[in-house]
Amino acid sequence: MSLRAIDTDYLKEQLKALLCIPSPTGYTDTIVHYVSEELGRLGIDHNVTRRGAILACYRGKQVEGARAVVAHLDTLGATVKRIKDNGRLELVPIGHWSSRFAEGARVTLFTDEGSFRGSILPLKASGHTFNEEVDTQPVAWTQIEVRIDADSYDRKSSEALGVHVGDFVAIDPQPEFLDNGYIVSRHLDDKAGCAVSLAALKAMVDSKIETPVDVHFIFTITEEVGSGASSVLLDHVVSMVSIDNGTTAPGQNSSEFGATIAMADQVGPFDYHLTRKLIRLCQENDIRHQRDVFRYYRSDSASALEGGADVRTALITFGIDASHGYERIHMHALKSIAELTVLYAASEVEISRDVEELGDIEGFTDQPREPAPRHEDVPAPPE
Repeated sequence: MSLRAIDTDYLKEQLKALLCIPSPTGYTDTIVHYVSEELGRLGIDHNVTRRGAILACYRGKQVEGARAVVAHLDTLGATVKRIKDNGRLELVPIGHWSSRFAEGARVTLFTDEGSFRGSILPLKASGHTFNEEVDTQPVAWTQIEVRIDADSYDRKSSEALGVHVGDFVAIDPQPEFLDNGYIVSRHLDDKAGCAVSLAALKAMVDSKIETPVDVHFIFTITEEVGSGASSVLLDHVVSMVSIDNGTTAPGQNSSEFGATIAMADQVGPFDYHLTRKLIRLCQENDIRHQRDVFRYYRSDSASALEGGADVRTALITFGIDASHGYERIHMHALKSIAELTVLYAASEVEISRDVEELGDIEGFTDQPREPAPRHEDVPAPPE
């Protein structure tokens, strides 16, 4: 088996399984159990934090100077803000997403007594009653409500079901895996990244790949609300690569094909040397790739830095159309990123000084400053 042989059937099956497990931020225990069991089946040592982040370790030749590959298990969702007089539920979102994409969704409501099915509807849902007002009503979270599929006709009857303020609402993913490689679903952010991590680990185990340092595959549970990897990196980890979604919206350079290397997001540029290393790995191994910058985006890498981690960070993304909505990706991107992840895990250490938390200037990195060479194939400017 080659260094980058990825079992795409396994990747796809893991993504299907992950999508079928509801996991809005704050309600992730079930998916943590699932991923832990799968890591055990792969023979990967792992531990779980108090709240449920998973730290899996692929053992390398050395412990010091370890690397981390991070993806997040939690997704967007909602929570009950108020039980209304008509028995329906006002919501507030978990994570940042538009109520436009909530309208019409089928959902599961998790109460202390058990779960209920329901639908998210606009306040004016019936065209036979409201006529053109169904198209002119405002778009806002205060303009939608959950209709529970149970006997809940007023506040008292909903409370009798065991519904409370603060109950979690999980949004059905409605996944479709098309024969042409496209995948359409909610919550591909970031369950696709988690499936990529598992597929990369399987390839490494199957090929018995030796890595120069330990590689920690971390699955976080609070990325959608901003904390993510802020407290889960071990002290000997010196670099981390997050795997998450990129946006293929107008004005962006991301693609649904290949790996998109993020150069910067809203909290600033990613590490110069680590991002260039990933780009070189793509170039040397014929992995389609492109670079992009995200203005309204943050990832596990951002939360790690804000949490005080002194690590080099990078972000690899799979291009998503309609991020945080009905998302669409392509298997080509997932396979490309899984290949790049394996290559990164197996690559040689280039900055040996990073194993020291503090040191003198010897061995510190340099960024190029020399003028760019003149290329013969570049036309001269007009005289």
